[in-house]
Parts: sequence; C-alpha cells; structure tokens
Amino acid sequence: MKTIDEYMKLPYRMELTPDSEEGGFVASFPDLPGCLSVGDSVEEAYANAMDAKLAWFQAAIEDNITIREPDSLDAYSGQFKLRIPKSLHRSLAEHAKKEGVSMNQYCVYLLSSKDPSVEAL
Repeated sequence: MKTIDEYMKLPYRMELTPDSEEGGFVASFPDLPGCLSVGDSVEEAYANAMDAKLAWFQAAIEDNITIREPDSLDAYSGQFKLRIPKSLHRSLAEHAKKEGVSMNQYCVYLLSSKDPSVEAL
C-alpha cells in the first residue's frame, strides 16, 4: 500500500462542474467514490477538493479500503475505424470543407460537442 503522499501525487482526474442549484462549483474525483467538494469559485472548489482528496485517502487507509489508482490513457490509441453510409460521408466532407477544416477535425468537433463528459472540462 502506498503512503498518503504517494497517492496525492498520482494524477487522479478531477471533474469540475457548475452547481446550477446552489451556485458555485462542485469538484469530484471519478476514481474515488464519494470524494467531492464545493466552492464559490473554481479556485475555491479546487482547493477544497484537494483537502477532500487528502481526507478521503486518510479515511480509506485507516479503514483498510482498497484505493483504486487512476485510470491510464495508455491503453487507448485515439483512433478507431468507423463505416458510415456514403451519403453521410459526403455530407460530413462538404460541411468540413465549408468550415475550412479536415473531415477528421470536423468529426472530432461533432463528437466532442455531443459527449457529456466534455462539459465537465
């Protein structure tokens, strides 16, 4: 088992989202269940999240709870093949040309604009 300092140095992904009900921001760590915090500003939410992460690790170590290490992106190449109808291919190519970008860039834009996890960034 690692020390608290070692766990704190690992690159755990933080999600920071606006709190539409209370105002301010909510910060959470998807790899650390129940570890979240809030703040009136992004800076305050971040600082509070670091305190919450430290307390979460302390409690987990004290209670002998297995601590999951952060997910790694090393297993993902960033590429995948996709077969689409020719009419969709034409439409995407025409829209990309109109925007002055490659079809790859245009498709990445479309996918990221529909991906709910991107909103957390």
